[in-house]
This record gives sequence, structure tokens and C-alpha cells, in this order.
Amino acid sequence: MSPIDEAARAARAGQELLEASGDVIARRLTIMAEAVADPAKADLAELTLMGSEKLDAMTKSARIGLNGAAVLAQTAQSVAARETAAAGRALEAVLRSQTPTEMVAAHSAWAADAWTRTLEQGWAMGAAMLKLQTDALQPIHAAAVANAERLRK
Repeated sequence: MSPIDEAARAARAGQELLEASGDVIARRLTIMAEAVADPAKADLAELTLMGSEKLDAMTKSARIGLNGAAVLAQTAQSVAARETAAAGRALEAVLRSQTPTEMVAAHSAWAADAWTRTLEQGWAMGAAMLKLQTDALQPIHAAAVANAERLRK
């Protein structure tokens, strides 16, 4: 998925979450007020869900976030290792150069390649971080949307 598509996905999920959360909060405040007014008729099942569902969704979200962060860290470590190796090869090429022109050419080739890789890796990392954000939000989004639909009935 392109970074633009991922950003659109994140925006849609965020908007849906905000709308569903507002609906759920409004309905649950009413349920809590009714419970205070008449404890014998309190909707204990719904009152219990208010905490357990949040804990479940947040736990799933945290798991996704931690796993994704570990993958991003591994990716960053791999990129750093590749760039260190590329810089080492470039230094060797500069040191083997017989003329100043060869030195400049070796350095310039490394610099141009490094610039290209930096742009590519930056875009890839940004897209991966945006995807992780949306993926980590998914369990919370799913719970809120499901609750909004259930509570509308």
C-alpha cells in the first residue's frame, strides 16, 4: 500500500473511531445515570464491559505496537549495517584511487547512491510507521465500532 493510501486508511479509521467513541460514551453515560438512579435495574453486563473491553482492546493494541516497533528497530539496524558496509566500500575505493579525479568519482558515486537510498528508506520507514499506527489502532477501532452498533439497538 502506498504511503498516501496508508495515510487515507489512518484518517478514515481515526474518524470512524471518533464518531463511534462519541456514540458509545453518550450511551454509556446514560446507562451509568440510570444505574445510579435505580441500582436494582442497572445494566451490570454493560457496566462490566466498559472496563474489560477497554483492557482487551488496549492489550491487543499494545501487542501490535510492540511487535511492530521491534520490526522497525530490526529494519533500522539492517539499514545501518548496510550503510556502514557501503561507506566502508566507498572508503576503500577512495583509498585505492590513483588520481584526485578517481577519488572524487568514488566519493561522488557513494554520495549519490547514499542520497537515493536515504530517500527510498525514509519513505519506506515512514510508510511502515504509518501502517503500524493504523494497525495498532485497529483493535480499539473495532471495539468502539462494534459497541456503537450494539448500543444503537
